[in-house]
Amino acid sequence: MAVKKPKRNKSAMKRVRQAKKREARNKAVKSTIKTLIKKVEAAIASNNKEETAKNLQAAVKYIMKAASKGIIHKNTASRKISSLTRKANTILLSTQAA
Repeated sequence: MAVKKPKRNKSAMKRVRQAKKREARNKAVKSTIKTLIKKVEAAIASNNKEETAKNLQAAVKYIMKAASKGIIHKNTASRKISSLTRKANTILLSTQAA
């Protein structure tokens, strides 16, 4: 069985270049989302109300931006935001009542 060679026409080569750029960009954005989520969870673990609120706001903004650009699906974004907000509210709301 013969091995298929990659296409050699101009448009196929350009699509390969574009796909590599998009892959790198999407990977960077997804990595940043994971980092922001970890920052929020670390702030929650340390019971730091101000940092939790600040990091939560930054994470939600970035996740929504990624969803609007199509890097992650809108339902995935909503699920991540909901989960983070629920976790953050355990600290943010409990310290207000105390």
